[in-house]
Amino acid sequence: MPSFRTTQEMRDAAALGLELRRKFGRGGLTTQEAGEQGIGSGVARATAIASGRDIPIETIRRMRGYFSRHQGDRQADGWGSMSNPSAGWIAWLLWSGDPGRAWADRILRAYDGE
Repeated sequence: MPSFRTTQEMRDAAALGLELRRKFGRGGLTTQEAGEQGIGSGVARATAIASGRDIPIETIRRMRGYFSRHQGDRQADGWGSMSNPSAGWIAWLLWSGDPGRAWADRILRAYDGE
């Protein structure tokens, strides 16, 4: 299964998400919480991305699904706020934010011939 290298912008977004989650205690699920719900963990995703690990194509598909499902979170108060960030914005960053969304879309269009 092919894997793809993340960008520095993605790594920075994921690292910021982890920092904000530690500081404010919200946004994203731990691996255990996500497993109980049968979904992907934002914390695990951010850790992998921030560390610069290559991301397998199946994970990139999950990333695109996450971004698609959570597009509406952008309307919440605190989106983009460094002083009182919404849980949704923190989670979005954990999945690598807007740079990750664009990256995943670009890779999947090329890989799947979309």
